Order: sequence, then structure tokens, then C-alpha cells
Amino acid sequence: MTWKSTADVARAALDSDLAHRFKTVRTLTETLAAPLSPEDQAAQSMPDASPAKWHRAHTTWFFETFLLQPLDGYAPFDPAYGYLFNSYYEAVGPRHARPKRGLITRPSAEAVGAYRAHVDAAVVDALAAGRFAPAALALLELGLAHEQQHQELLLTDILHLLSENPLQPAYRGASPPSAVSGDPGALGWVEHDGGLVEIGHADEGFAFDNETPRHRVFLEPYALADRLVSNAEWQAFIADGGYERPELWLAEGWAVREAQAWTAPLYWRREGGAGAWTTFTLRGRIPVSPHAPVTHVSYYEADAFARWSGARLPTEAEWEHAAAGRPAEGAFLDLARLLPVGAKAGEMGLRQLYGDCWEWTASAYQPYPGFRPAGGAVGEYNGKFMVNQMVLRGGSCATPPGHVRASYRNFFHPDRRWQFTGVRLARDVQGGRGRARAKTAEGFLADVVKGLSASPKTLPAKYFYDAEGSRLFEAITELPEYYPTRVEAELLGRIAPEIATLLADGAVLVEYGSGASTKTRKLLDAAPAITAYAPVDISPSALEGAAAVIRRDYPRLTVRPVTADFTQPFELPGDLEGPRVGFFPGSTIGNFTQGEAEAFLRTAREALGPSALFLVGVDTVKAPEVLIAAYDDAQGVTAAFNRNILARANKELGADFDLRAFAHEARWNAAESRMEMHLKALRPMKVSVGGRSFALAEGETIHTENSYKYAPEVFRALATRAGWRALQTWTAPEPSFAVFLLQADAAA
Repeated sequence: MTWKSTADVARAALDSDLAHRFKTVRTLTETLAAPLSPEDQAAQSMPDASPAKWHRAHTTWFFETFLLQPLDGYAPFDPAYGYLFNSYYEAVGPRHARPKRGLITRPSAEAVGAYRAHVDAAVVDALAAGRFAPAALALLELGLAHEQQHQELLLTDILHLLSENPLQPAYRGASPPSAVSGDPGALGWVEHDGGLVEIGHADEGFAFDNETPRHRVFLEPYALADRLVSNAEWQAFIADGGYERPELWLAEGWAVREAQAWTAPLYWRREGGAGAWTTFTLRGRIPVSPHAPVTHVSYYEADAFARWSGARLPTEAEWEHAAAGRPAEGAFLDLARLLPVGAKAGEMGLRQLYGDCWEWTASAYQPYPGFRPAGGAVGEYNGKFMVNQMVLRGGSCATPPGHVRASYRNFFHPDRRWQFTGVRLARDVQGGRGRARAKTAEGFLADVVKGLSASPKTLPAKYFYDAEGSRLFEAITELPEYYPTRVEAELLGRIAPEIATLLADGAVLVEYGSGASTKTRKLLDAAPAITAYAPVDISPSALEGAAAVIRRDYPRLTVRPVTADFTQPFELPGDLEGPRVGFFPGSTIGNFTQGEAEAFLRTAREALGPSALFLVGVDTVKAPEVLIAAYDDAQGVTAAFNRNILARANKELGADFDLRAFAHEARWNAAESRMEMHLKALRPMKVSVGGRSFALAEGETIHTENSYKYAPEVFRALATRAGWRALQTWTAPEPSFAVFLLQADAAA
């Protein structure tokens, strides 16, 4: 019997995984080419595009040239293919001119298929035999990412080709599915603190060399639009003379616009002269959907639109900083759709960050500090193109799923329009709000350093709720296991009319820890006496996003968001006059110890003033199995929410937590009558934040949240000690939940 070493077994597993991914990627290319006739595959519509047949052959040439030919005993499928299908690798040898690729009528599409099958079989056999050295396996990873890039190019090139056909044939299916979800709502803004941040690839997984090295960049406070620019907004730009006003355009962009007679995005045209706009897509020519994101626009057009909007384009560092810690999920390549989709109304934070359309940035494509191209021919992959091009981020509806990441840098010349390119706006954040952000960041850093220096280690739960944390918490509230939000919402819906009768006209609603302001609507809908709303939250990004939605949906309501740590004294806007009503839903008061809860209620009484009312949601004691399930759901959403506090520290404080090295734990502490959330270290590690290093042992936890559960009589006694009188208590049936209406005690 022959025994394999652990290293041998690990290597075999790696090769097996690579073989599976190799087959998957290669099969997708053939699937994309399947709807095309041999004639479709041979034609070339412009020098920037390549025939589909050439894409199929070139990606095969890459594997044959860099992986198979160095192996002893391998003979090229056809030596002439090296000249035909080399793209730009000078070190490999001469090549056929790019603008003339459409003249390569032979080999046929069928012969290219045979070439692919031959190389595929050779690569799989070599993997099974363990013939590739580690350096070759790295090239295989590069080859898979390279082929995914060509899969997107195959689609955009064939789209351009078919658009030149007077018959306007569809690539796949003439009737597109309904890809747009409806009106995404008014454009909102998500603000970011900036500061000294790190960008560039940091994980152990694959990345292109142009994503490295990771380095520090200083960012002033900035805001990103919460979604992509829509077709309706672009039509307004056209109607306002956007393509006829040179003052909106860069000089070079205006010269290109005039030379090419641009009057709208590529593929748009008016039907019947001044009729409705239509656009050509992979599904054929269809009406322009007003709510879909605009696409097929150049950098020059994107820049002009931003100037017309009173905004600007984001830098690539701003985009990556905002994307850090967010999953690369979105409207990527889906053969059943093949179109960008609209942003979903009601979602908080940054929408459409990934997928739909590549987002132009204001950053020129340049090497990062310390960049060094790889040795040999593959060193030509990116480095020599770092001039006269602009960076795009985020991926598109033609990008294969799993291909992009936060650090991924795409690049094109500023006049190019045939890719799925769109626009996200940005703007500077100035004045008091920026200073508030700096103060918030300083407090965050101090609290993190203090918590990690303690024994046992802790992190304050108030930092859960940045834009991503708020999004995750909203997802938690939809889970079947998480009863508090559902039960409280039902209870509020039932009692809101009764509460409305207790409010004086001109009431000012002050919500503590407002997050997404979801439950607020039940009060606003039931109580027209409320004329002003002051959401208070420690997270500027979550606060602005939620406030923008409330302003849109309640145009007669005065909305004055306040960025503050609501556990500490803060000032409400001076122009909010009227009887004040505090609102603290979601059993968030359970995150405090009883001593902290009493102190918070005292602070709130002083802020809201004499005779103020205060609505407080409180979770009650119940069976441990119900509680544990609510804080450790089967889908892992609560685990992601818990780990997001580490992602936020990485993004805002430059920490280096490895989120994969922490497990989520939920515990019921009967002695303290509270649920606890912890992050358990899965291995020994050191983490750095704020210039300090902290060691964690395997199994050591960071205590992130407590959620105290109260019996009603215990909470009423607590409120009394803090200077409030309990006027009313409403209680939901099992799983029980209570809402208390308190009134400030003037005698306290």
C-alpha cells in the first residue's frame, strides 16, 4: 500500500478544485457562443471589438502557450495559431493586427471548437497527473480570470456587431423579461468620513497585479449617491440641452462629442423622429426603461452629467473605501436577463454597488505606489496599459458572477461607450457635518482601543449600525426566527391610532438610534399632529440614507437628522419648536445594563424637556430556546451583522481584522436576564488598530452586544428611578413584547 503525505492530499484537492473551475469557466464561454452562427462569430464591427471566434481561440491560446507548451512532450495543436491568436504579448512573438481579426475566416468556428476541446483535455489531464508546478497553477488562476474578462467582451462585442445590422437581430430572445423593479425613488446620498484609509487587494485569494500593492490614501469626507443614475435622469439631461452645452464638457470630450455627433447614449434612438426613446440590447431593440440605470455612456458624458447635476464622479479610492466589507453581490451576468436592473426602492445605504453597470471614476488608470509588473510575458497583462485610460469599478450585467471584488480595477479610454458603463455621482462633504464625522471617528477609535484592551474584550454595540449594519439588521428583521421586530411592528400598528390621540399638535418626534426609520412610519402615518422629525444616530451614512427616504415620502414633514451618540448629551436643532415625543423602538434599551439604561433615560428626559412623552419598546423575558434562535438564525444573517462591526473598524479605522477568523456566538445568560453576542477567535492572531496591536488566543471572544429582557414591572420601576412616569403599557401575546408610554416627571 502506498501512503500519500498530507501535502500530497492537499495538492490533489487543490488540483481537483481547479479542474472543476476550469471546466465551469470554459463551458460558460461555449454557452455564450452557442446562439451565434458561424457568420456571427467571424465578423468584427470595429477595431476595438473582436470576433466571438477570436475570443474563443485567444483564451485557449493563453492556456496552451503559458501552461501546456512548457510541459515536456506537449506539441501545439497548430503552430500557426500562435500568430493568429496572440493579443498583445510582445515577448511571445509577432501577431495578427487587431483591426484585421475579422478577416480571419479560417480556421472555422468548428475548428476553433476542436482547438478548445484539445487544450481542455490536455489541461485537465495535466492537473489530474499533478504535472503543473505552483507557478503554473498561479497562471491557471490568471487564465480563468482572463477568460471571464473575455466572456464579458464577447457579449459587448457581439452587441455592437448586431447593432450595426439593419435588421437589429437579438442575440438571445426577442422579448426581455421584466428586469426593472419600479421607481427607485429620488437620488439619495450616503456620507463617508474619509481619513487615512487603505485600498488595494489584501486577501489571500486571486487578484490581478494592478490591484496591488495595498497602500494608504487620505480621503476628505465625501458622499456617494445611493444608486446609479437612471435613464429618466439622463433624459432630463438631454432635454436640458446637455449635449449642446459646451460649458458642461471637458474640452477633449466636447471635441469628441462634436466629431462623433453624440446626442444620447450609444444604442439610443428616437422612434419616428421626436418619438419615444428606444435602445438596442442583447434582447433586441426595446423601449428605454426610465427606472433602469443609464448605460453605454463614455467618461466624457459621465463627467458632463455630473457637472450638470452639481456633483462630480467619485475617485476610485472613494469607491473602494465605500465598498470595503460589503459582499460583491448584484446584477451580474444572468442569461435569463442580460440587462441592467433598477435599484430597489426602500433599500438603505448604497444600492447597485456591484453589477448592473461599470461605474466611471474620476481616477486615471495609473500604477499604485510600489507597483511592479510580474516577470516574463504575463507582466505585459496590465502594466503597459497604465496611461490615457480611466478606472471603472463594480462590474456589470455582463460580468460573470464571482469575478470582481472591492479592489478590482477595470479601465477604458474616456471616449469608449460599447461596454456596460454607467454613472454613480459623488460630492464633497463640508462644514459642520464633516467635523461631526471626524469627532465620531475619534470616538469610535477610542472605544475600540478601550474595548480590546479590556479583559474580557468588548466592542460597543452602538457601532453596529453603519449603512451596511443597518442593511443587515433590516434583513434580520425579516427572518422567521427574529420575533422582536415583527411582533413590535404588529403591536405598533395596532396601537398607533391610540397613541396619536395622546399627541399635541405640532409635535416633534425625536427617534433615538433611528437606523432605517422603518417603524417610524407607523407613527407618522397615524399621527398628523407630528410636524417635525429628528432622527438621531451615530452613523452618518445610515442616517442620511434613511432621512432622504423619509423626506421623499413625507414632503410636508420637517426632517432634521442629528449625528450623535445618543447615549451622551447632545443638542437638538434649534428650529424644532413644539412638544417633544421621544421614540426608542426595537428593544434597543436592552443593549444597556440596567445602570446604563437608567442613565440613558435620565439623559433623554433632560434632552426632551419637561412634560415630554417617550415611547420605548422593550423585549420581555421568555423561553431560552426562543431567544437563542432569534440571535443565531439558520441563514447566518445575524452572524454577518455581528462581524460587520469588525468590517467597519477595518474600513473606518484602518484595522486589519480577518472576518473569516471569527465565529458568531449567541448565549442566554439567565443570571443577568440577557442575551449575549460574541465573536470567537478561531485561531490565535494579532490585530492592529490605531497604531496598537492586540493579541487574541484561539477560543477567546469579543463581547459585542447584550440584550436585556425585562418583566414589565421591572422596567416600570427602572423608568420611575430615572424620572419618568409610566402612563400606559401595551403588551403583545407570545412571543411577548411591550411598548411603554412614559411622561417626564416634573417633580423628579
